[in-house]
Amino acid sequence: MIRQDRRVRTLATCLSALAGYVDALAFLHLGGFFVSFMSGNSTRLGVGLAEGSRHAAIAAALIGIFVAGVVAGSLVGRMAKAHHAKGVMLLVALLLTAAAVLNLVGVPKAAVVAMALAMGAENAIFARDGEVQIGLTYMTGTLVKLGQRIADALNGGSPFAWLPYLLLWLGLVAGALAGAAIYPLLGLNGLWIAAACAFLCVPALSAR
Repeated sequence: MIRQDRRVRTLATCLSALAGYVDALAFLHLGGFFVSFMSGNSTRLGVGLAEGSRHAAIAAALIGIFVAGVVAGSLVGRMAKAHHAKGVMLLVALLLTAAAVLNLVGVPKAAVVAMALAMGAENAIFARDGEVQIGLTYMTGTLVKLGQRIADALNGGSPFAWLPYLLLWLGLVAGALAGAAIYPLLGLNGLWIAAACAFLCVPALSAR
């Protein structure tokens, strides 16, 4: 990520915040399941299987839907070619809008499906040659990189190479904080805010 320019790093932090916001809405709505943090769902899958709980089925379904979103985002990005990032971002915005509409008409389960698809697709925005360059909805790897860059700095390396990773993580946390604050007021209707923010990001990605 440190090889990306400041504009890309700023956009990545904003999109990470979007992921945190959507994930917080889903987490509170589903009672502890995620639409972007698949490590958490994988743990819930394992625990659910051990306990013989229906939670295993919920976690497995969300994981499958998320992967389908990654596939959809990757395919759209390839079709968009030079406008890869813009095309994928538009898909994310449309999926979040669909989620908001589905919730509005009284189909919240379908809304959650659209949310998980959107979060999977979002990870294809910063992809090159089929490989993700910046992970937007999961932070374990980002925190590992943060620790490694701090170690490098303490060993005489670049003194601020860790900063982009910290900002990316803080973006997700800030988005989750906003989602958690909005949910008691709007519930899943807070998705309209996420959809609007996603559409605002489309032009900013037009040059990628």
